[in-house]
Amino acid sequence: MWDALHAKAREARALARSVRVYHGDRGRHRRMDELYARFLPPGSLAFDIGSHVGDRISSFRRLGARVIAAEPQPGPARMIGLIHGRDRDVTLVRKAVGASEGEIVLRLNSANPTVSTASGAFIDAAKGAGGWEGQVWDREVTVPMTTLDQLIAEHGRPDFVKVDVEGFEDAVLEGLTQPVPALSFEFTTIARDVAYRCLERLAALGPYRFNVAMGESQRLVLGEPIDAAAMAAFIARLPHACNSGDVYAVLPPAT
Repeated sequence: MWDALHAKAREARALARSVRVYHGDRGRHRRMDELYARFLPPGSLAFDIGSHVGDRISSFRRLGARVIAAEPQPGPARMIGLIHGRDRDVTLVRKAVGASEGEIVLRLNSANPTVSTASGAFIDAAKGAGGWEGQVWDREVTVPMTTLDQLIAEHGRPDFVKVDVEGFEDAVLEGLTQPVPALSFEFTTIARDVAYRCLERLAALGPYRFNVAMGESQRLVLGEPIDAAAMAAFIARLPHACNSGDVYAVLPPAT
């Protein structure tokens, strides 16, 4: 009982810290809005897969997009409800997103909910890795799971999909069988194989071109987009200390 209470207290403190970090930096908000404006004109539809405390939701809404936000963690989902619950253009889906519909076990990190994950391989990769010291996944919860295809069937085809689910990104994209105009997925240097599988999946869905933003910079680093093989090579060359980033995939205009 006391362990559970302590875990909930750690999570509450961690969520309060996340709200300060992710919602309190106006410079970060500006960079984020400038980046996502490339993909989301007013009136567009965005899917936010792995919303955490909803900072991307806020950016998408500032740009005038409707948002379908998927967040299976109880604590972060409650926080999204508090921040965005009265906004009719935000739909909160309290489910994980993966390769199939059903249920999945989510491994929670009470002290750092932003790295909670449904991937056991991701947790194994973090053990002993530089920059991941002290991370403990101390709770488990079984949550419902849906797919991107099912979300599209229910809400329409999105103009942009953001995927940030801590090593489970390849499973999310496995549940997508149709191209969407643009999307992003997070990668980490402890689980590069996940990024390679994401790139392979997207290349099979359409002639995507790719760019990348490192960490939380919200700035694309390549002057011109590249193909999937070149992006895989780029990720392979990154030093471990780069830690993470987001790959952006865009379909070229139809001719």
